[in-house]
Amino acid sequence: MKTHNFSAGPCILPQEVFKEASESLINFDNLGLSVIEISHRSKSFVAVMDEAVALVKDQLQVPDTHEVLFLQGGASMQFAMLAFNFLSENGKGQYLDTGAWSAKAYKEAAGLGSAEVVASSKDANYNYIPKGYAIDDNADYFHCTSNNTIYGTQIKEFPQTEAPLICDMSSDIFSRPVDVSKFDLIYAGAQKNLGPAGATLVIVKKDALGKSGRYIPTMLDYNTHISKGSMFNTPPVFSVYVSMLTLRWLKANGGVEAAQQRNEEKAALLYNEIDRNPLFVGTAAVEDRSTMNACFLLNDEAAHKEAFDAMIAEKNISGVNGHRSVGGYRASMYNAMDLDSVAALVDCMKELENKF
Repeated sequence: MKTHNFSAGPCILPQEVFKEASESLINFDNLGLSVIEISHRSKSFVAVMDEAVALVKDQLQVPDTHEVLFLQGGASMQFAMLAFNFLSENGKGQYLDTGAWSAKAYKEAAGLGSAEVVASSKDANYNYIPKGYAIDDNADYFHCTSNNTIYGTQIKEFPQTEAPLICDMSSDIFSRPVDVSKFDLIYAGAQKNLGPAGATLVIVKKDALGKSGRYIPTMLDYNTHISKGSMFNTPPVFSVYVSMLTLRWLKANGGVEAAQQRNEEKAALLYNEIDRNPLFVGTAAVEDRSTMNACFLLNDEAAHKEAFDAMIAEKNISGVNGHRSVGGYRASMYNAMDLDSVAALVDCMKELENKF
């Protein structure tokens, strides 16, 4: 019986990718060696890195002004790394506070220099995306988080600003088209739509670097990694390899545009049921609802939770418990999730309604 994996991350990846990746652990590229034991400077792995970078550029239409990197440390490392590279000693970074991850990014910058929050939705437990805020065009950069896994909100339209635009796209990268040319830096942990944890995708505008005027530790300097093609030190080889396979799968299935259509169809199916079913209520503002992470509550948890959880378990639905700061349920519907998994969850919701 199929397990429907709604985990927020690490999360579902395509079954075809798992199969090919598992085979590579025994015999990669007909070398008689595992992908995790070959030299990262071998022809076979250099080809993997080159293809992964090329696929990112292809799928997101990355302009020649930008470099693509695969780095370690997760997206959380980028909170400090971007500040070292963009925040000058006498300048300031500006932040849009839409959840736990943007708050952590702000904290790292504030520890290094001047940083300020231009708008926040903390007053409502981050259940909406602030609007109508002002960005200082003279700021060193403006930082936002495109999708908030914990709270189920997503930026639908990015702000216009003369300040360098930086975005954490960890949980919705490759789920929809993005105009990369508008961003000076995009970063994303791999473990959502891209691959297993261990690698972080960075897309950075080359001429935006080298302007902070501060000492940058070697490993935190984007130019270090650009000059060595993401191989200044041993890269996370398996994560990069699986990311390459996932990008192949994405391209073969219509690319980012087709993924967006599928994601919108899945999200519509679930949100329509949340809105229709009197036993449930969504937690995020309707106009800011994420297509990746749908957060919802039972209107009467004491009366219905036990029965609903039993239905979920019976249908092999996994990973739908909400984050402890929100409670309730969270259905994460990343690129690799099929529509039938969302339908299985919706069937449980309808069954619960019919029961009561």
